[in-house]
Amino acid sequence: MPLMPYHACNRRAVILACAAFAMTSSASAQSAFGEIDPEMPAIELPGLNQYAPTVPDGAMATDFRSVSLDARLVEGGETISDGLVWRVFDSVPGRDGKLPLIASSEGGNAEFAFPPGDYFLHVAFGRAAVSKRLTVPASGPVPPQSLTLNAGGLVLNALSGEDMRIPPEDLTFSIYTATPDLEGERGLIVADVRPDTVIRLNAGTYHVVSDYGAHNASIRSDIHIEAGKLTEATIEHRAAELTLKLVSEPGGEAIADTAWSILTASGDPIGESVGAFSTIILAEGDYTAIARNKERVFQRDFKVEAGRNTDVEVLMAE
Repeated sequence: MPLMPYHACNRRAVILACAAFAMTSSASAQSAFGEIDPEMPAIELPGLNQYAPTVPDGAMATDFRSVSLDARLVEGGETISDGLVWRVFDSVPGRDGKLPLIASSEGGNAEFAFPPGDYFLHVAFGRAAVSKRLTVPASGPVPPQSLTLNAGGLVLNALSGEDMRIPPEDLTFSIYTATPDLEGERGLIVADVRPDTVIRLNAGTYHVVSDYGAHNASIRSDIHIEAGKLTEATIEHRAAELTLKLVSEPGGEAIADTAWSILTASGDPIGESVGAFSTIILAEGDYTAIARNKERVFQRDFKVEAGRNTDVEVLMAE
C-alpha cells in the first residue's frame, strides 16, 4: 500500500512514547538467506520527513496504546528476527505537505506506543518493503500488526565461457526494474553489486546487467525472485582476459614504455593503456591491437574466444 497523505481539518498532535526491540526465537534472516550484506542500505522513501516531534507539556502516558509489530517473508512464515527497519508515519501531512516520521527502529520485532488515531507503518528488509495503514482505537484491544513482505533473496555470480570462474574483483552487477518506462528507461534498484552478495528484494522479475571488466563485456538477463526463497543465478559471459605484449621475437621479453590502443573489427576504439604488459577484458570477437613505442607503430589483428585467457604478442617488424 503506498504511503499517501490523508487530509483533516485540524492536525492532531502525535507523540512518540517508546520504541523497544523484541527478539524472538524464530528463524533469523541469516538462516533464510545466508550471510547478509552489511553494506546494503534500507529502502529510501523520497519525500518523507526524517524526524520525530517533541513531546508536548502535560502529555499523559495513559493516553497511549501499545502496538506490537512483526514481519514475515511469506504469509504464515516465521517472523524475521533481524535486519528489519521499521518506520511509522503520521497520517496527517505537515506544513510541507509530507507525512512526518514519528517513530523508527531497527532489528526484528518492534513495539511502539501511540495515542489513538491513524498511522502508516512501513517496514524494509534490504530492498524489500511493504506498507500498511494502522488505526489505534481509543478503547478495546489493539491487535498485533504482522506485515508480509512477500520477499526473497538473490545471489549473483558469473562464468566466462562454460566453466571458468571470473575473479570477483573483475565482476559487478546492477539490478533494474523489469519493465521500461514510457521513455524506454528501466529504473535502477541497486548498482555495483558484488558476486556472492545476498540482495533482499520483493518477489517479482528483475533486469540484471553483469559487467566483466571495464570495457565491452556486458550481459543482460531477466531473473525471477520467488517469495521466501533464495535465488542463485550464474550468468555466462562470452569474454576473456588478454595480456598484450610488444616483443622483438615470438616468446620474447615484453618491451617497456609501450602505449596500447584496441580497436574493434569496425575500427571503433575500445580502450587505451601504457605498459609492457597491458591487461584488458574483452567480449568475444575480432580486434586490432596497436602498439606505439619510441615513435614507431606496430599492430596485429587478433580474435577473442570466450573463456580463453591468453597473451597477445605484437611483433616488432624490422
